[in-house]
Amino acid sequence: MDGPLVFLSQFMERKVVVRLKDARTLEGRLLGFDEHLNLVLDETLERNDEAGRRLGRVVVRGNNVLALNAPPGPGAPA
Repeated sequence: MDGPLVFLSQFMERKVVVRLKDARTLEGRLLGFDEHLNLVLDETLERNDEAGRRLGRVVVRGNNVLALNAPPGPGAPA
């Protein structure tokens, strides 16, 4: 399980986009994660097909995550 944890550590304090099983998308700054791949996001914006809303700081259970994307930007890993 070290592979995904090392991979996620590259994106600490960066903006990430998380796609969930229920078709929602969360955009926020990755503050932390654990061995179960639960995520802590800050400044989070939730989007679905109809609308979006600001959530602030959230904890996302790892088994609800389908995909995590970190758009390129300043400080992006090579």
